[in-house]
Amino acid sequence: MRTDDFWQLIDQARAGGGGAAGAVAARAVALLAERDAADIIGYARHQRRVMAASHRAELWGAAYLINGGASDDGFEYFRGWLMTQGRQVFARAVADPDSLAELPKIRQAALTGEEFEAEAMLTVAEEAYRKATAAELPPVEEVPYPELGEFWDFDDEDEARRQLPKLAALFVEAPQE
Repeated sequence: MRTDDFWQLIDQARAGGGGAAGAVAARAVALLAERDAADIIGYARHQRRVMAASHRAELWGAAYLINGGASDDGFEYFRGWLMTQGRQVFARAVADPDSLAELPKIRQAALTGEEFEAEAMLTVAEEAYRKATAAELPPVEEVPYPELGEFWDFDDEDEARRQLPKLAALFVEAPQE
């Protein structure tokens, strides 16, 4: 599966339903299950590359600020949610995590405390393969995650302001009513 095909499927899954992450994941499973087994395996391979490319300390810091914390699994699930936002938002967030502060739902979350995770997006290929073939997805080669290097202290408010000023203005500073 090519990059464009991967993101087109996610865009199709995003259509309708108000963009709720769980609904996007369910529609992605249904759409992918209609394809042949090779396409489903291709989706799984591509998703692993997308997850590896987004394994960045700066993005983890953004997830931490937005969700009020992010464990290893929480960061994975945040990137699952980020996939549900589509290719453009995903790519921009990987390149510039502070750009997430421009999304209306992130701005709203600064007031509501809503958290953004979509674990179900990480199992789309497995669910679709099972639905399409009544068998388990065969092993797909692992894509190694890059080293993160040194983390900054996500709980250090001054460092958060330096690293992610737009997000810090939303999640570190007192909310402006």
